[in-house]
Amino acid sequence: MKCDVISLENKKVGSVDLDETIFGLQVRADLLARAVNWQLAKRRGGTHKTKGRSEVSGGGKKPFNQKGGGRARQGTSRAPQMRGGGIVFGPTPRSYAHALPKKVRALALKTALSAKQAEGKLIIVDNVDLDAPKTGPLAKVLAGLGWGSTLLIDGASVNENFARAASNLVGVDVLPSQGANVYDILRRDTLVLTQAAVEKLVERLK
Repeated sequence: MKCDVISLENKKVGSVDLDETIFGLQVRADLLARAVNWQLAKRRGGTHKTKGRSEVSGGGKKPFNQKGGGRARQGTSRAPQMRGGGIVFGPTPRSYAHALPKKVRALALKTALSAKQAEGKLIIVDNVDLDAPKTGPLAKVLAGLGWGSTLLIDGASVNENFARAASNLVGVDVLPSQGANVYDILRRDTLVLTQAAVEKLVERLK
């Protein structure tokens, strides 16, 4: 499929032929959900922890006499029913990561790219080279282009001046082609690819 290529001045500078097997697939919400869940599960710290009855302090002796107090018998203040006692079946540190086949991950990424193309929210630019890392001028350029919530994916590496200028802009993310992922593509409204990014993504997913 043909797609126009524009410059940062919003002028058409050519066109590119997008691969149908990457940018023209049917959108499958189940694949996108699996990929997003896999990504978010991997980034969870899993550092939650509560103390069990063997870890809380105190409880070395019987808290009160067995009989004569009118209370239920207790053997230790570490018991779960006692104030300050241990927690039963509390969370412990663990990894939430789970496996997702490479083919499923690749197909999910293709589906995410296809979804943006189908919605008309995929934009191809020739390059994002800037002369200086100035946030103000870049903000005006992006406002003129109508790019609000935007993910921009460049080639093997992102232009340093553009990356530094965009780092202070709310709602604008910048990634190299190798970092392209389903979650970041879906969380932003507009997806912007440079011509170098298109070539790298086709090379990666073909």
